[in-house]
Amino acid sequence: MALADEARSVGGARSTSTPKKPIRLFRNLWSKVALVPMIATAVIAFFGGTIWTVVYSFTSSGLLPKLDWVGLDQYDRLWNTTKWIVSIKNLALYGAFSLVFTLVIGFVLAALLDRKIRFEDTFRTIFLYPFALSFIVTGLVWQWILNPEFGVQGVVRSMGWTSFTFNPLNDPDIVMFGLLIAGLWQGTGLIMCIMLAGLRGIDDDIWKASRVDGIPSWKTYVQIIIPMMRPVFITAVVLITSGIIKLYDLVVAQTSGGPGISSEVPAKYVMQSMFGGQNLGQGFAASTMMLVSVVIILVPWALLEFGGRKRG
Repeated sequence: MALADEARSVGGARSTSTPKKPIRLFRNLWSKVALVPMIATAVIAFFGGTIWTVVYSFTSSGLLPKLDWVGLDQYDRLWNTTKWIVSIKNLALYGAFSLVFTLVIGFVLAALLDRKIRFEDTFRTIFLYPFALSFIVTGLVWQWILNPEFGVQGVVRSMGWTSFTFNPLNDPDIVMFGLLIAGLWQGTGLIMCIMLAGLRGIDDDIWKASRVDGIPSWKTYVQIIIPMMRPVFITAVVLITSGIIKLYDLVVAQTSGGPGISSEVPAKYVMQSMFGGQNLGQGFAASTMMLVSVVIILVPWALLEFGGRKRG
């Protein structure tokens, strides 16, 4: 009994001397310290640059920034400029069609490839290859393809259909659709790969159960598969939206904003104001309005997405 009591006392002493686990904040401390410069740089560059842009949008800065306050004069001038109004309408038109068609085409291609077809790797490479090109290259390629002399119109007319007309880049009414074709050609492949990854994550038992129950494939996609892929669609929408807002290179390469100002977009207006017109204040005001539009879209979405998930 004495030996047992002594053993228990020794074991208790050992258990009380077990070292405590480090506080969670100090785990992997040096790796966190190594990240500090990168995080600080990103925060300063992003938030600092954003604040700097907003502040100087209320000044009369010309070639160089200067703190000459003019209030809302730059914004008043901005919204009374025809080129800016046209650019907003063009971006809305391009954005709506680009978002819908990119999602639909990307999902349809992914669903077809998910059927384990032959030469899947080859088709996937072909569809994804345009994304590896820059928008400048894409714009130039499609400028040649849509050229009325030696592009699609010229080829079809050489085959005997002399009345055929397809010249979107020189028609102010449909020039944005010419840009849309090039944008879809480049961006659809990436969305297809994202959708395909989401489809490959679906359990095969779902498909087996739907076939046993006699549910058509299209109804399985609509009622089961697509709702399960909600996070994938959200990721795709964010990527597509960011590309739409930054639309610039494609316009410069294909049309340079023409004919006239019929294909102007906000990003091109900003660049033209800041570097072409040497009016930094106007460019900053346009940039701030682009930021505000993004915030108006993203903040309600974030509240619905993360707020609803937290309540759930």
